[in-house]
Amino acid sequence: MRTHHTDSGTDGEPPAAPKPTTNTDTPPETASTPGPGTGAPLEMASGLRAGADAPSETASTPRPGDDATLETGPCPGGDGSLAVASGPGPGGEGPSVAVPGPRPGTGAPPEAAVPAASVGDEPAGTGGGGPPDEPGAGGGGGPAERPRPRSRRVLRRVRRSVLVLVLVLLVPLVTAETALRVNYTGDPADGTYTRNRDAIWLGHAWVDGRKDDKDVAALARRLRSTGIHDLYVHSGPLEHDGTLPASAYPRARWFLDAVHRELPGIRVQAWLGDVLATESPQGLRLERAESRAAVVRSARQILDAGYDGVHFDLEPLHSGDGNYLKLLDTLHRLTRARGAQLSVAAHQIDPLPAFHSFWGATTGHPKWWSQTFFGQVARRVDQIAVMSYDTMQPLESLYGGYVAQQTSLALEVTPAGTDLLMGLPFYHENRFGHWAHAETVAAAVRGARLGLSRTDADRARFGVALYVDFAATEQDWAAYQEGWVR
Repeated sequence: MRTHHTDSGTDGEPPAAPKPTTNTDTPPETASTPGPGTGAPLEMASGLRAGADAPSETASTPRPGDDATLETGPCPGGDGSLAVASGPGPGGEGPSVAVPGPRPGTGAPPEAAVPAASVGDEPAGTGGGGPPDEPGAGGGGGPAERPRPRSRRVLRRVRRSVLVLVLVLLVPLVTAETALRVNYTGDPADGTYTRNRDAIWLGHAWVDGRKDDKDVAALARRLRSTGIHDLYVHSGPLEHDGTLPASAYPRARWFLDAVHRELPGIRVQAWLGDVLATESPQGLRLERAESRAAVVRSARQILDAGYDGVHFDLEPLHSGDGNYLKLLDTLHRLTRARGAQLSVAAHQIDPLPAFHSFWGATTGHPKWWSQTFFGQVARRVDQIAVMSYDTMQPLESLYGGYVAQQTSLALEVTPAGTDLLMGLPFYHENRFGHWAHAETVAAAVRGARLGLSRTDADRARFGVALYVDFAATEQDWAAYQEGWVR
């Protein structure tokens, strides 16, 4: 998933993130910082080193006391000649025959020097006691290289295993990607446009003193012609113990008053978050009751400051986290009692059954939620915004098909009384997990409309969430207006 950008720092310059983590909720106000839902995220490589077969060497070493001695190999001096002693050892009756091997590089047959006593013997090179054939010729005693059938069998098995492994990984991937491409085909149903329940993530500059009345007026002009109803303005991050320093949002009161004056009916929610200690030693620990209690106190503090609601983005949040569900139950009791909104940024849903378990086992970062857990979260909040970007899809059509799939999966388990928002990538960067040429606003809007059309075309509580204001381009706004607002 991505860690949300924020805009801490000076205008026009990429500010330092509050915490150097992969999933901090205070990403800098630059387009190069990840947004709600990174992580990670998505890099795999495999390799096989096949060793070469060792050359075969054949040597015969005589044992002391043998009747006959066969010596093969180069003579001292390394000239490559062969020395053959035939017949009984020292003191025996038979003569010995010395046969020099071929000269290096000549290929000439060996020359035999035969004593007079062996004149009637069989000519050298024609039978049993003669000199060996040339090396490699397959004759008598020469050092011949023999095949290694066992090594070849092992190599064949390795090759077959690699092929099977590639097919096991490649076939499901190709099948899944083909399904996404098909999912992007067809036409959205008529009327699948904004329901005026959209939202946008805003950077930290709106509450830390870097913005003024002119900026709010410009924001109001931008938003009046859209379907945006909620502003998630970055007002954190939380400390690792769950507390929230009031110094994090010194100009919140000014911003709230200015927005309510310029944009009546628009809600301003405090975007709070922190990195969780789920994949590293540092971070917020939801398993600690005191930490959860501190988060609830921070939410109460935000509502006391005048915000219309609280928006939480806690990452990396693993599927099935019961402590997170406990926290949401307590938070929702608080917000309902105060007439305020409770919303969350949600991870994507498993594109394949139990895919988060596979990905977690292979990378240590589960990334996705099960559809069941997504539904459990959606039933505990007023709004749930899917971080449907950083998908690792390489093509625009595949990304659009992925968003269509995510929209359908989310609609199937989100209660009718909960606002479901699909995230739009209003930022531009290229890295593994996100390619700007593929993850476009136009593809996300079309994908959301296709998913809505196929699953629940008349659903009223549905919208999109734009991430993020400070990285958006005019092209992003135009694609949102033309594809979704009309």
